[in-house]
Amino acid sequence: MISLSHVSIRQGAFRLEDISLEMGEGEYGVLMGKTGSGKTTILEAICGLRPVASGSIRLLGRDVTSLRPAARGIGYVPQDGSLFSQLSVRQHLAFALVVRRWPRPEVERRVAELAEMLGIEYLLDRKPKGLSGGEIQRVALGRALAMRPGVLLLDEPLSALDEDTRGEMHELLLAVRRQTRVTALHVTHNRSDAERLADRLFELRDGVLREVT
Repeated sequence: MISLSHVSIRQGAFRLEDISLEMGEGEYGVLMGKTGSGKTTILEAICGLRPVASGSIRLLGRDVTSLRPAARGIGYVPQDGSLFSQLSVRQHLAFALVVRRWPRPEVERRVAELAEMLGIEYLLDRKPKGLSGGEIQRVALGRALAMRPGVLLLDEPLSALDEDTRGEMHELLLAVRRQTRVTALHVTHNRSDAERLADRLFELRDGVLREVT
């Protein structure tokens, strides 16, 4: 589950006040709103990348408001993928596991599982240069899922994709959800993402977050 209770976030002149959101475990939430409304700010607060001035954040029953990002059990997919140019796809999928000193055979098994689930076995020895937008997002998704997080946050991951590729990614995200049962919150401004993916739809408008029914 993802629970924000009366959260306030302040950065210079920009403020979000009294933000509350509730999602059940295993649900796929979509958060919509205009550019600059603060959608990414909310994701960053959940991740621990941005401090909250007041209120609380709970993930899967734990109060994580004061925890560092690495302790929150979150997988994060940024808008542009943010792949490292010097690393191969295989190294991207293994990165979090190697940092946490998983045994090499376990790393190799997990990388193989992710590559099969995401349909990117043929890319494992490629570097990011030359990958398509859809391929980059598959790799970024795999990197976020590597540690089997309980919560997945996605910041407009499909915004740069054409409609055909966007449709393919919709199908992939639905398949990933079925296989992992991860609780996901997906930021977008695209209505088709919400229609295809959302169990729960939220809208941020003029600083007010509300659920759309």
